Amino acid sequence: MRNMLLIARREYLEQIRGRAFKISTIAMPLLIAALLGYSHYMERKANTGKHIAIVAQDAALANEVRQQMLDDKDAQYKVDVTAPATAEERARLQEQVRAKAIDGVLAIDSSNPDKISATFTSLSVADVSENGGLQNALNRGVINERMIGNGMTQANADSMLAKVSVDALQLDKDGKIGKSKGGATVIKATLMLLLLSIPIMLYGLDMARAIVEEKTSRIFEVMLSVAKPGDLLTGKLLGVGGVGMTQIAIWVIGCTLFMGSALAASLLTGDIAIRFSWAEGVFFPIYFVLGFALFSAIFSGLAATCETSQDLQKFMWVAIVPLYTSMGLLPVMIKDPNSAWSIAATLCPLTSPYVAISRMGMTTVPFWQTALSVVLLVLAIWGTLWLSSRLYRVGILMYGKRATLPELLRWLRYS
Repeated sequence: MRNMLLIARREYLEQIRGRAFKISTIAMPLLIAALLGYSHYMERKANTGKHIAIVAQDAALANEVRQQMLDDKDAQYKVDVTAPATAEERARLQEQVRAKAIDGVLAIDSSNPDKISATFTSLSVADVSENGGLQNALNRGVINERMIGNGMTQANADSMLAKVSVDALQLDKDGKIGKSKGGATVIKATLMLLLLSIPIMLYGLDMARAIVEEKTSRIFEVMLSVAKPGDLLTGKLLGVGGVGMTQIAIWVIGCTLFMGSALAASLLTGDIAIRFSWAEGVFFPIYFVLGFALFSAIFSGLAATCETSQDLQKFMWVAIVPLYTSMGLLPVMIKDPNSAWSIAATLCPLTSPYVAISRMGMTTVPFWQTALSVVLLVLAIWGTLWLSSRLYRVGILMYGKRATLPELLRWLRYS
């Protein structure tokens, strides 16, 4: 036990004092905040302020569509109308699109009043969101013109076309109804996944690289003279895990202080108001510790079979596949956090450290699912440590021979 704690202390102090720890502790949350802020800003500003030209034979219809587009305050369109438009004017406007003087041309064909059609020409015609806004404005303009043409007053037409807003409400497990968190759910889920996955991957891989470097430099031969292989592995796990917990604690304290500031009060309001529940606060460090222990145990056993850092790179998929799978499931969980895929990802030990906390921010996760997720993670860690420790005992002293599957099976029998 004494040797194990000494090794843990050495690993902890060596990494805490390193420049990489100090830089990552400050740079990583700033980078994540910048990426999320930029994504939110671009989402709000995308397809705004576009300069659109409307060409049509019916001037009244073209101007009505223009008014509908101008009424969309979020899009902030700048709209020109050319009606009636000649072939030369249409060609001139298309040339302006090609020269990027305007963003697009909406051509309305009302030659058949019963079947009005339109085309939109731009340099990015596949822009679905932009075409969706134009489609809505065109439809409302056509409906308004038809109602006016059938004798309805403008006031009545405006009343019938008035937009109806929908407030999203969320029902919890106790039957209580509250306002949905909206876009904040997506932001928080992404943030929690990144804050868990990045340290788990970085410190797990860092531990694996340290094992390969110590094996290559033969430092292990000296360390094994005073400590057992199991103590070495456990000590490194405790030391590196303590570094990760220290970094997480610094981030939590920093976020707590920021949440109480006036700047946070002005930023985290409205659609991006972010709140954390007690369950998220309790289980966040639990899943970090368990996730780190699982992936570090996997990488430790694999690293002991490698001769160089290049050999270790071929096992990178072990870390990347679960992370990419979790990120790919994020839209599925946002759409339905209680789907079969969401529950399976919560229970699977390879993905639960990443998705369980994110799912807690979307819905009330039944306690049995959380408890079973933790139990399965602990069992997976125990089984992985059992295998990795046996590979570690033999592999750290094996040099000059590439480990094959039959060789690994022999190592397990030796230990």
